[in-house]
Amino acid sequence: MTPPPAAPGPSSTPGTGTDPAPGGAAHDDADPAPGGAASVREEPAAEPAAEPAEAPAAAHATRAARRTRLIQVVVIVAVAIGIALVPPPAGVDPRGMHMAGIFVGTVLALILQPLPTAPVALVGLAVAMLTGTMSTDGEALVGFANPTIWLIVASFFIADGFLVTGLGRRIALAFVARLGGSSLGLAYGMALTDLVLAPATPSNTARAGGVVYPIVASLSRVQGSTPESDASRRRLGSYLALTSVQVNTITSAMFVTAMAGNPVAQKAAADLGIEISWGGWALAALVPGLLSLVIVPWAMSRVYPPTLTRTPEAPAHAREELRGLGPLSAHERIMAATFVLLLVLWCGGSLLGIPATAAAFGGIAVLLVTGVLKWSHLAANASAWSTLIFFAVLVGMADQLDALGVIDLVGGAVSGSVGGLPWPWAFAVLALVYFFSHYLFASNTAHIVAMYAVFLGAAVATGTPPLFAALVLGFIGNLFGGISHYASGPSGVVFGSGYVTTKEWFRVGFAMAVVLIVIWGVVGTAWMSVLGLLS
Repeated sequence: MTPPPAAPGPSSTPGTGTDPAPGGAAHDDADPAPGGAASVREEPAAEPAAEPAEAPAAAHATRAARRTRLIQVVVIVAVAIGIALVPPPAGVDPRGMHMAGIFVGTVLALILQPLPTAPVALVGLAVAMLTGTMSTDGEALVGFANPTIWLIVASFFIADGFLVTGLGRRIALAFVARLGGSSLGLAYGMALTDLVLAPATPSNTARAGGVVYPIVASLSRVQGSTPESDASRRRLGSYLALTSVQVNTITSAMFVTAMAGNPVAQKAAADLGIEISWGGWALAALVPGLLSLVIVPWAMSRVYPPTLTRTPEAPAHAREELRGLGPLSAHERIMAATFVLLLVLWCGGSLLGIPATAAAFGGIAVLLVTGVLKWSHLAANASAWSTLIFFAVLVGMADQLDALGVIDLVGGAVSGSVGGLPWPWAFAVLALVYFFSHYLFASNTAHIVAMYAVFLGAAVATGTPPLFAALVLGFIGNLFGGISHYASGPSGVVFGSGYVTTKEWFRVGFAMAVVLIVIWGVVGTAWMSVLGLLS
């Protein structure tokens, strides 16, 4: 499969994700061809003469893009129809293979991207309803009433508060001011920023592109590190940029609400009778997560070292920017207090009978009433509304697959492939396959939707403790987000900046995957054993 193009860079408007990738301005400001402005003044006829040459090139590119899209659509439709025509095996409802074909076709479309994510989901839903595979009453739209989906959407809106108030940037600058005397210190400062923001930022792309990467780019340019040449980018920017992606995968794995796909995994586990609370997930991830945040920036400095190791000017630069921000504004104080309150409710809300989704909507209400957020912020958050449609549709499809017996069929086939092995070995094989199969995906969430429930069912069938299996696969659903330049939204943000080459990304991404597997597989398993999750 040809990797999809890099994702857009950080948006200047919170949640929209529509602005050009970082570094796009550099392309806009590229030097003209030889004989630029001066030549045009001397020979005016030269400029119009170039237009006919440009038009055919643009037309050719458009035709090529259309051909590519047509080929993608043909492949998607062929695969979907091929699966739908398979006679239903024993135990599968007659509609089961039709639903499987539509689901696989939808997931394949999410990978190939002939259309954006939300339109792909809507097309898949339309096909399911029009063919009678899902009824409009009790099946097709059930995902839109799922509280887990609305927790994700609500968290997008809460994350807007960090961007709108500037609190996220202030936090990042504060860490840089204290830790930024070296390239490694800067990396730890970015890691702490990501860790603080992660519990309330389900869009790991927004966290990476809207808060962390702009600071990375600014600090790199101050130190004379730009994407314009290999020597310049490797001075500092390449190290910080690629480290920020690896750190993002770790912080995303530490909290249910730190990545949009985590609640989907939580819900899939619940469908199998495995309950994962917000606090339970965070506690299980605490030790391997913190250890990873300590080791990974250091390991990156050995595997992918910057040529500039001392950055004595960075703390002064950060302090200067902090002075420019002035004291905490009233809205920043309200945002900080609301964030702390949400953490308390998400950790201990079950004792008070307050579900996580209810707590999130309470936080939004506070931010709206106090004026920190306005309805225009919520309405303009295209990422949130696209996520609502995307997740609601796919969760509804996954529920239907389960109801029609398809999940049990596939899970049995996968578990049968490791049958006869002791459960620790069987689960290790399943976990590694689940991890490295992400080379075939361009989205954490698409991977989770397509494979999490199947692999979890297979793991449980081999005798793996259910909660342990659900958590480990949930963590992996984040940790594989840095293995390639197209593996996740944050990867696309950084790759689009031009600081890291494709070859470097695959090499370093694989090395860091091994590091994370060792930490979470060995230390994480030992920690969860202490918590009693292996019994």
